[in-house]
Amino acid sequence: MTDFAQQVESLRPQLLRYARSQLRNDAWAEDAVSDTLLAALEKPQGFGGASALKTWLVGILKHKLIDQLRRHAREATVLDREDSEDLDALMFDETGHWRETPVDWADQPEALCGQRQFLAVLDACVEKLPPTQGRVFMMREWLELDTDEICKELAITSTNLWVLLHRARLRLRDCLQASWFNAVGSAGGRA
Repeated sequence: MTDFAQQVESLRPQLLRYARSQLRNDAWAEDAVSDTLLAALEKPQGFGGASALKTWLVGILKHKLIDQLRRHAREATVLDREDSEDLDALMFDETGHWRETPVDWADQPEALCGQRQFLAVLDACVEKLPPTQGRVFMMREWLELDTDEICKELAITSTNLWVLLHRARLRLRDCLQASWFNAVGSAGGRA
């Protein structure tokens, strides 16, 4: 096995974890990652070294995930009880103000995004989302699909999509608040 092939293969677990979180189906995730690795190994000259190998592979994986979603578009999206939970009533009062004012994150998100620890916490928070909320959040924010395409792929209305995204973002804010930003403040920062 060449050095390039070994480097590509060493990234399989990370790619597979992301694909599973997006597709919520182990077989589809395996297919997408296998297609990604095959594409990379068939055309190693496509990797020019202008970015990290992982970044290049993730770019390929994004396309393979979209292919998987399109291939399986006929399957219905099933919303569970957590997807319909009214978080607004829990987080906001009748006037629309926060029940508990969030801690000021200042410029921390931008400064911290590059830190592996923060990304691990963010990934864990996304994993905790109800399945449909996690899926629409990743489709929108990571795969950068537009509203019409997400709605078509999941057979949901745009209103439903926006509600799911709103709820996902509230849950992520709450999770990051508890798991990262409060921990940063109490620990005096992370390294």
